Amino acid sequence: MTLWQPLHSAAVGGKTILVVDDNPAIRLLCRVNLELEGFQVVEAATLAEARDRLEDDGVDAVLLDVHVGADDGYELLRELNDRESPMRVALLTGSADVATVDARLADAVIPKPFSLDTLCAIARTLTGAGSPSGCR
Repeated sequence: MTLWQPLHSAAVGGKTILVVDDNPAIRLLCRVNLELEGFQVVEAATLAEARDRLEDDGVDAVLLDVHVGADDGYELLRELNDRESPMRVALLTGSADVATVDARLADAVIPKPFSLDTLCAIARTLTGAGSPSGCR
């Protein structure tokens, strides 16, 4: 017997999102809320882990921190855009001035702290999973 079921799994069709952030609390926040919306979520704390997950986990979209520890998230963003089938990516940023984030290669920018409605709406937009409404 399953103790919980995703609330809206049919709406998102089991799409998989990779959350790349060195902060475990941010990864957990994203995981819990996106799973409640019916998404599959995989996590990576480093760019090396992210590359492994991208090869193994059938990822549909990526939430990518601009600064992943000492690593530069733009490095992975460029790699994802250079693929034959580019990956949809939203940049997560804790920068005080979102205008300083170079978002030209990304599909969206999510400033930290972010609302759960923003997180869910952008996840739906990136994956093409239903309307870009917020969390329910």
